[in-house]
Amino acid sequence: MIRLCNRMDVEEIYLIINDAAQAYKGVIPGDRYHEPYMSMEELNHEIDDGVVFWGYEENGTLSGVMGIQDKGDVSLIRHAYVRTNQRKSGIGTRLLSHLTASTEKPILIGTWESADWAIRFYLKNGFSLVSPDEKVRLLQKYWNVPERQIETSVVLCDRKRTSS
Repeated sequence: MIRLCNRMDVEEIYLIINDAAQAYKGVIPGDRYHEPYMSMEELNHEIDDGVVFWGYEENGTLSGVMGIQDKGDVSLIRHAYVRTNQRKSGIGTRLLSHLTASTEKPILIGTWESADWAIRFYLKNGFSLVSPDEKVRLLQKYWNVPERQIETSVVLCDRKRTSS
């Protein structure tokens, strides 16, 4: 079942993100990886900044989470993670499908350039990579990330994407 997460789920969201983010260790630039990957303070900041988390729940347990953030003329998919032991079971696809159906706005997704599995997942689900110049413009406009993260990331867009 896909459901809206609430403040009672924050600890579980934190655990899912940090479990799944272990996949980045040794893959993304070392200066961008730390443990925990996302602190509780950072997670609460993201929620306070408008990231709305949805979760995939089975037998009373969250197995995956994905956030969506309204940025005016676009929506951003943020923090998409599935527990390590439940990857490749369709949870991410179900969450992504649910979130893309929830908005008429163009959707943008940022991820690490070296996280090839994440890029393949989004490409398989109908998203396209934007050009390097467009990536920089979009990351600077819609995200609040350091220059180093801009250098080492990609942005994908859905079919609703128009020039903004």
